[in-house]
Amino acid sequence: MKWIYYFLTHRTILWFLLVVNILGTIYAYYWYRYQLAETPPIFLIFVPDSPTACLFFVFVLIAFILGKNWPLFEALAMVTLFKYGIWAVVMNYLVLVVSGELDIIGYMLMLSHGAMALQGLLYAPFYRFKAWHLIVTGIWTLHNDVIDYVFKMLPRYHMLDDYIPQIGYFTFWLSIVSLALAYWFVVRGNSKKMELTI
Repeated sequence: MKWIYYFLTHRTILWFLLVVNILGTIYAYYWYRYQLAETPPIFLIFVPDSPTACLFFVFVLIAFILGKNWPLFEALAMVTLFKYGIWAVVMNYLVLVVSGELDIIGYMLMLSHGAMALQGLLYAPFYRFKAWHLIVTGIWTLHNDVIDYVFKMLPRYHMLDDYIPQIGYFTFWLSIVSLALAYWFVVRGNSKKMELTI
């Protein structure tokens, strides 16, 4: 595991991930542009799930580079990166199953969101969040599910409209699993101090 920690804490890797996540965040907000244009203002903050997850991780990376920990951002990033990363992979796979085809953007989304979920977990040993940070994150995450599936603000996959109740049920339990992983690996576990390697 030492070589993995060396790799993850290398300043060049952290800067690379920061740039990639900033660019990914910008593109992801752009991807939501049409839906955001039609979204009532009160729901705007809750619609772009994946870009907001990446934005949380941008703050985590900035803190790491500065030699700091920002625990609330760490909790929000870990839970939402895993949740929405897995969610998007599953939804795009369902599009392939239901429609029999998936365009290049769909495969790109599966790859990028799979990487999102992975990076959130890989840095778990260096997070310092406590139970109360995770409680706040849980409120944010489950409230977001209500906004998505009660007020129908979820990302648009029209070919899956017939399966919205099942997708909502899956998403709720994905939120619970994401929170449980964060508790298991960080709140319950032992965090390491981020020592940058150069």
